Amino acid sequence: MRLKYFSDTDTAHIEFTDNEVHETKEISENIYIDIDANGNIVNMTVEHAKDNAGLWEFSYQEMSRQTA
Repeated sequence: MRLKYFSDTDTAHIEFTDNEVHETKEISENIYIDIDANGNIVNMTVEHAKDNAGLWEFSYQEMSRQTA
């Protein structure tokens, strides 16, 4: 997964896979997802990311698997 932030347009672009995009769906006025032919998410774009996604600071934390 890769996250790209474009400060000039305040746009965040999250790439989940390298699969070919089959369709783009508008989730809301400023959020779009790209899906592959099987309906799996490929990318997500968030416009006005600081307001719409609270993207003032970004951190990443991988959680270990919990066994019950």
